Amino acid sequence: MQAVHHARTKIKQGRKAHAFEAADRLHSAAIHLLRRLRMRDYELGIGPAQLSALSVLVFAGPQSLASLAEVEQVKPSTMSRIVSGLSRSKLVHRRTDKQDRRAIVIEPTEKGARIMHEGRRRRVAALAAAVRRLSKAEIVRLRDTAQLIDALSKEV
Repeated sequence: MQAVHHARTKIKQGRKAHAFEAADRLHSAAIHLLRRLRMRDYELGIGPAQLSALSVLVFAGPQSLASLAEVEQVKPSTMSRIVSGLSRSKLVHRRTDKQDRRAIVIEPTEKGARIMHEGRRRRVAALAAAVRRLSKAEIVRLRDTAQLIDALSKEV
């Protein structure tokens, strides 16, 4: 009986070590991949902080300053400066919230949305060029892995 318990403990420890190693490799690979893809963003002429905030507004929808600051993990005063820069560049505009006339909502302009979609298109095209060099089996494996990563992203 004790031997069975010992064997189960070893299996759990082994699974835990394998999970940690996989998570470590995934973390490193994701950072390197995103860093290289971000190089395409310099062509847009917008700084990383502004681009990140604009991305939230384009792909997640209009936000209050407070919610945008929370999503971007910065102080509201920092986000206010980021939004002001985006506003000066005519990439976002502020409007009064229809439900709460005291609240301000920040939303992308057509120009802001167009730039963001163009940036995404460039990053995806660069990634697709690299993916095309893989075998069909590797592409299928990569697609399946991307689905797993997406599911994991909802759990962390």
